[in-house]
Amino acid sequence: MKIIILSRNAHLYSTKRLVEAAKKRKHDVEIIDPLMCDIIIEKKSPKVIFKGRALEADAIIPRIGASVTFYGTAVLRQFEMMKVFSAVESQSLVRSRDKLRSLQVLSRAGLGMPKTVFSNYAKDVQSMIDYVGGAPLVIKLLEGTQGLGVVLAETNNAAESVIEAFNGLQARVIVQEFIKESKGADIRAFIVDGTVVGAMKRQGKEGEFRSNLHRGGSANIIELTDEEENAALKAAKSLGLGICGVDMLQSARGPLILEVNSSPGLEGIEAATKKDIASTIIRFIERNV
Repeated sequence: MKIIILSRNAHLYSTKRLVEAAKKRKHDVEIIDPLMCDIIIEKKSPKVIFKGRALEADAIIPRIGASVTFYGTAVLRQFEMMKVFSAVESQSLVRSRDKLRSLQVLSRAGLGMPKTVFSNYAKDVQSMIDYVGGAPLVIKLLEGTQGLGVVLAETNNAAESVIEAFNGLQARVIVQEFIKESKGADIRAFIVDGTVVGAMKRQGKEGEFRSNLHRGGSANIIELTDEEENAALKAAKSLGLGICGVDMLQSARGPLILEVNSSPGLEGIEAATKKDIASTIIRFIERNV
C-alpha cells in the first residue's frame, strides 16, 4: 500500500512511529506537509499537487494540528474525493476540533460531562458562574490545545475577572464545573477502530490542576472500568472517529467526558502501556483498504 501521512513535522514522535510501523509492514509511506499542497478542483479529476506532482495514495493518516485545521481538512477532503481511505474522516475531524459542537454531540448521545456554559460574551457573568455551581470553576478557550488557554478560577471574583477579560478580547470561552474529586488527574482512552487499545491515567504535577503531559504531568497504565470503557467507545462512535483519544474525569457520578482528540499523540500512551499502538493503526488501515 501507498500511505501518506499528513504532518507538518516529520520529527514528531507520533509521525516517526507511524512511518516505522508502516515500513515494518512493508508499505510505501510518505510524509506530506498539507500546507504545501495545492488543490485542483475540477469535475471528474480532483487532484492534490505537492511540489509540482500529483499525489496518489491508498490511504491517508491525518496528523493535522489544530492551528491548520481549515486548510489541512480541505486537503484531506480532496483525497476523500479521490476515493482515498482516511484513518480519520475529514467531517469527524472538523466536528471534534469544535469544542462546543463536540460537547453538544456528546450530550445528545447521553454521555456524562462536567456542567458546561457557553454564551455570546454575556454581560451577566455571575449567572454563568452560578450555572456551574460557583467557584472553583474551569474556564477554557474554545481554540486551546495541550492545556493552553485553560484557567482554574478559585473564587467567584477571580472567575468574573477572567471571563470579563476574555470577553473584552472577544475570545470565545466555555465555563465548566470543577470536579474536585478527580484531584488533578484524568484518564485517556486510546481508541482504534471501535476498540480501546490502551488507557492511561494522567496526573498533573504538584500544584497543577491540568494533567497534560506537555505541562509536566505524568502517566501510568490503567485498567478501565466497564462504565469508563463504554463511555469512551460511545464518545468515539458519536463523533464518527476511527482513531481518537477520549479524555475523561473520574467523578462521584461516573466518568465525565472532557474532550475527544482526533489527533492523539502516541508518545505518552505507548510509554505508559508499552504497546505498539502505531502498528495497530496500520493494521486498521490494512483492514479497510
